[in-house]
Amino acid sequence: MPTDTLPNPGTNPEKNPDRSTGELIRLEQVTKQFGSNTVLDHLDFSVDAGKHVTLIGPSGSGKTTILRLLMTLLKPDEGTITVDGQQLFPASDKQVREVRKKIGMVFQQFNLFPNMTVLRNITEAPVTVLGMSKDEAVERAKGLLDMVGLADKCDAHPAQLSGGQQQRVAIARALAMRPQVLLLDEVTSALDPELVAGVLDVLRDIARSTDITMLCVTHEMNFARDISDQVLMFDSGRIIESGSPEKIFSDPELDRTREFLSAVL
Repeated sequence: MPTDTLPNPGTNPEKNPDRSTGELIRLEQVTKQFGSNTVLDHLDFSVDAGKHVTLIGPSGSGKTTILRLLMTLLKPDEGTITVDGQQLFPASDKQVREVRKKIGMVFQQFNLFPNMTVLRNITEAPVTVLGMSKDEAVERAKGLLDMVGLADKCDAHPAQLSGGQQQRVAIARALAMRPQVLLLDEVTSALDPELVAGVLDVLRDIARSTDITMLCVTHEMNFARDISDQVLMFDSGRIIESGSPEKIFSDPELDRTREFLSAVL
């Protein structure tokens, strides 16, 4: 089997009958500035549980900043952020840590620990952060590696893997924390072109077969069309247009959206 082909994952470990329903993420009047540059300008939007929402727009329009706020890598200058009914900002450090457990993120760069095996890269956080037993964490990690097509790479180190394989390990690592929300930040941008399809196939399978809420920043427009329930077009820190992928990609209302899509499609 080619190393970047996704096998049939069989029974998916991510279906959870206890997942929340209804609104899961809400940003209200969120503003973020870097010096004199306003990256998010009194932004309001929400995401329902189980939905897949893709953020598109030019570089610098605020898309990745939203993901970094949800990951608590940044703090908003104004506004509130709520996840699963719990406030993420403003909130105490203890509450932030609890809410943060609900969120996983896959970055542009793989950010794997080079001194750890693939298996330990995936089991480390569930054991140390969630208090999962080592045996349970290992069993879960092996199931996730099977799901992303890397069941035979448990004992490998990141340097022994291709970029596409490393990103698939990073996806498995994010899923190992049993997140309610999976954030995807241009996850194929650092990959060689021939490795992109394998990673996108893994994410398509996750979108089809799990109930995880996904918030995705990507320039892979065919992928966005395939997996999205809703597409949001950003420009200058604001949502200027939103709708189904069929509407946004086939019949956008705004000239600015059409201009952007003509440049990237």
